[in-house]
Amino acid sequence: MAAPVHIDLTALAEEHAAKAAGNPHGRSAHLVLHDGVLRQTVIALTAGTALDEHSAPVAASLLVLRGRVALTIAGHRQDVAAGELHAIPQERHGLLAHVDSVVLLTAVTN
Repeated sequence: MAAPVHIDLTALAEEHAAKAAGNPHGRSAHLVLHDGVLRQTVIALTAGTALDEHSAPVAASLLVLRGRVALTIAGHRQDVAAGELHAIPQERHGLLAHVDSVVLLTAVTN
């Protein structure tokens, strides 16, 4: 049996928030966990930075670690704040950071 993986999300959030602040595109991402079809990614966005609309994986959720973002699904905008978890339906969606933000995207892929 493999030893459990321990990941300090607070440290990763701080690291990638700093990287996003120094990036001309205002973002930074890091694949935290890849286990079979499961993927978890930390994504940091500076205020006003957006991820354009894109297709959804088989199943996904978004946990806001810090800040506040808008998740747009099928033209409807849902604000998600730090500490909130939001399921992402299998529809095209986009993300906009209202303030400097870090999220944890959990996705199941084919």
